Amino acid sequence: MERAVGRLASERPVVIFSKSSCCMCHTIKTLFSDFGVNPAIHELDEMPRGREIEQALARLGSNPTVPTVFIGGERVGGANEIMTLHLNRSLIPMLKRAGALWV
Repeated sequence: MERAVGRLASERPVVIFSKSSCCMCHTIKTLFSDFGVNPAIHELDEMPRGREIEQALARLGSNPTVPTVFIGGERVGGANEIMTLHLNRSLIPMLKRAGALWV
């Protein structure tokens, strides 16, 4: 299942594994949307094998498992890591390097 996560994580410059009922997931999705980023979003609670993918994310080191954000195919982390990068002014340059932003 980790291979499946890797394939999904590489389908766009930004990929978010989320749950539709998760408030922190909503916050992170909104942040990227406000930047003009169009991430691939995988709502694990709406996917047939979502539970297995969530377990694979945990094995890859995601704790909590959602949200988990991949940028440029690399796991960046969850809400805390994304907000820390944003507050440190590191997130936008990372998104530009991954090809998710052009401005």
